[in-house]
Amino acid sequence: MLSAAIFDMDGLLVDSEPFWQRAQIDVLSELGVSISLQDTRDTTGVRIDEIVKHYARTQPWQGPSNAEVRERIVARVVELVQQEKPMMPGVKEALAICRQAGLKIGLASSSPLSLIHPTLDALGLSDQFSIIESAGDLKHGKPHPEVYLNAAQALDVEPEQCIAFEDSFTGLLAAKAASMKTIVVPAAHEWDDPRFVIADHKLETLGDFTSEML
Repeated sequence: MLSAAIFDMDGLLVDSEPFWQRAQIDVLSELGVSISLQDTRDTTGVRIDEIVKHYARTQPWQGPSNAEVRERIVARVVELVQQEKPMMPGVKEALAICRQAGLKIGLASSSPLSLIHPTLDALGLSDQFSIIESAGDLKHGKPHPEVYLNAAQALDVEPEQCIAFEDSFTGLLAAKAASMKTIVVPAAHEWDDPRFVIADHKLETLGDFTSEML
């Protein structure tokens, strides 16, 4: 019996993945880092501080600290989201279905709170979630289940009573590791990735979600 629905944010509620990709390439390239679009796609769902740490170790730069580089990237993404307000299709309908089913609704994102709140404000979704959990400052980011386990605890439900909505394989692994039912909405270029078979349902958009999937 499901009691709660927990949503990821980037790439699921908001089409921000292109902004993350652009911001990483812009900021890191200025520091002399060799980074491609495919490199940014390969780390979809991974915390930005972990990405920055990786490049600082493999292609070290002079000057700004890892924390400063991370903040530059996040600030650029916030700027782009506020300008574009790119909500994904079917978001409000999916939230409405979960609410009509009597589910508690939470958010569990890899992004820092400094991005989560401006994004939800820009999309007019700030009042849609009972709790918001960020993996930004946790010891472990996705694919570790910590942020999902924290979200279930904050909602006062067992993880097994939750359904998680994700767009990336990294996030899907986190939700599965937390023993949650899962729905994945992959990006078009990742649709044929056979690893998504572990999800309970795979959808082209949140607009394809129905109450029968709960």
